[in-house]
Amino acid sequence: MSTESDIREFLVSRRARITPQQAGLPAYGGNRRVPGLRREEVALLAGVSIDYYVRLERGRLAGASEQVLDAVAKALQLDDAERAHLFDLARAAAKRPARRTRGAREPLPDSVLRVLRSMTDSPAFIRNGRLDILATNHLGRALYSPLFPDHTTETANIARFQFLDPRGRDFFPDWEESLNTTVSLLRTEAGRAPHDTGLTGLIGELVTRSEEFRTAWAKHNVRLHHTGRKSFRHPAVGVLTLDFDAMDLSARPGLTLTAYSAAPGTPDHDALRLLAAWAATEAPRPAGEPVPWRSPGPGE
Repeated sequence: MSTESDIREFLVSRRARITPQQAGLPAYGGNRRVPGLRREEVALLAGVSIDYYVRLERGRLAGASEQVLDAVAKALQLDDAERAHLFDLARAAAKRPARRTRGAREPLPDSVLRVLRSMTDSPAFIRNGRLDILATNHLGRALYSPLFPDHTTETANIARFQFLDPRGRDFFPDWEESLNTTVSLLRTEAGRAPHDTGLTGLIGELVTRSEEFRTAWAKHNVRLHHTGRKSFRHPAVGVLTLDFDAMDLSARPGLTLTAYSAAPGTPDHDALRLLAAWAATEAPRPAGEPVPWRSPGPGE
């Protein structure tokens, strides 16, 4: 991945989706050669010269002030995730250290694992930005059981399972939405950690082996993923749609704890109870045992 090309493609894609009318600009007659806004229109909206904006769009964000980045974000009508991504790309262009480094590489502390194990009624897991599942509680292990083949210590990765395992499409019934979420999360992480060799290796593998991933990756979409609903087609309990809440672990920057739940009295809550019953007799690990920690390699 090239930071300059990522910046260029991201800004061009955001510019292409906004019409002059949406930006509050007059739309003159005649054919426009580009979809969306022209570069000079973005420069006008951002209050910078055309030459300077062209320089930014060519990937030269290094040295751009926070005020300029804010102005460009406003001109392009970026949402919170896109604005954060623009700032991450600027940091990468300036070769400034990422905000999250050491913490995500260390073993999880016992206190965090105890909290995870104590969540007995909700499936929960801890992941990193590459979507590796680093630890689960008992119900989390049961929910994501298709990702954990028996008799292996290989780290389960949500994206690799989703795009490269034949069972991925069946496990995620809302395929298009789930696909776009996964790619957007990896694109967001790529902006935060452009020199993470584990991440670049994963993306390279997915781009090479999955046309669906490659197509979605080229859209440069990013998102924040803190709360919402997600559907699963579990091989033992069928389809269940759960609310999720994702919380960053301040003690381990770069890691996220995600917990699922369902409102009492709903079919999905009944499905969770069925999952718990199945886990009590069929799940391969004792309740509360975390996924084995695998020390990341260099650059991970």
